[in-house]
Amino acid sequence: MSITKLGDLYFKPYINKDEITVIVKHLANQVKIDLPKNEVPVFVGILNGCFLFAADFIREYQGNCEVSFVKLASYSGTSSTENVKQLVGINEDLTGRTVIILEDIIDTGNTLQEIYNIFRDKNLKQLKVATLFFKPDVFRKELPIDYIGKSIEDKFIVGYGLDYNGLGRNYPAIYQLTTTPKMKNIVLFGPPGAGKGTQAEFLKDMYNLVHISTGDVFRFNIKNSTELGLLAKKYMDEGDLVPDEVTINMLKAEVEKNADANGFIFDGFPRTQSQAEALDAFLAEKGEQINGMVALEVSEDVLVERLLERGKTSGRTDDTDEGKIRNRFNEYNTKTAILKDYFEAQNKYYGINGVGSIEDITKRISTVFNKL
Repeated sequence: MSITKLGDLYFKPYINKDEITVIVKHLANQVKIDLPKNEVPVFVGILNGCFLFAADFIREYQGNCEVSFVKLASYSGTSSTENVKQLVGINEDLTGRTVIILEDIIDTGNTLQEIYNIFRDKNLKQLKVATLFFKPDVFRKELPIDYIGKSIEDKFIVGYGLDYNGLGRNYPAIYQLTTTPKMKNIVLFGPPGAGKGTQAEFLKDMYNLVHISTGDVFRFNIKNSTELGLLAKKYMDEGDLVPDEVTINMLKAEVEKNADANGFIFDGFPRTQSQAEALDAFLAEKGEQINGMVALEVSEDVLVERLLERGKTSGRTDDTDEGKIRNRFNEYNTKTAILKDYFEAQNKYYGINGVGSIEDITKRISTVFNKL
């Protein structure tokens, strides 16, 4: 999950879909345990926000039941209003029945008050309330809530049926209102020999960004025997890949060192989808996001020629063997194809023609940077 914009506001990841699944399952099980063995309850969902919660809850409920809905409204933008209007009511005869209200969220209690008013004269056996989320800090009513999935702080949320001015209901997870991202964070990618290191040096000065090279970070941590460096070296000495967790922790430390930066150019990271997801999650916690993945695109044959030429003076043995060079491209292409799909799905992938003079390529990248 990453920072999401809905209308004029930004939202950051708050509760993932797996946690929601656990909460809903627990609520359904608790309701079932509390009811008499042969009781057939009527579940009443409060529309619109509860439709996903109600559907998942009823699927999890292990017993016979009936389902109905009532539609109420008490929100305008991000503020709960004092006015609650019943738009669609209950038509069933509920005399002697157990009714369990399914609410997506209870905050001030205004909607809950209206629910109790609606069902007061229905001659029920009993009325119970189950809510997915509850904001105790703003609850102002002396009304019972029988089942609470999760108590949360008083911040506006969207997703899993909850909306902001009609948007966001279809998201499978919950997002929380956050401030507008202030940083410009770029993932700079390119195959071996594409010149991304050279471009990063120009771009960091042009846009006053911090350049974080994964290779440089690894070398610094290992050379200075940091805790993470020693851990990474242990894996490398044993011939094992350094786990993503170690790598992302090194990157986190670099970001934290530069807390006042205007943004970052991530060079050589992420290399896998799991690393990209971890980076998104870390930045989202800070109310930030990756603005774009900029990839230098150069044909393999051109790059092989460049690297073989570079190998004459660089002293790098892996630049003198064409077979090894092409193996490096295979590895890059395999990993980048996955990352390209990942960032394209977020509309954040930008392919740049990497052939030409350094100045021309810088201009092409700058055009993209200026749009982000």
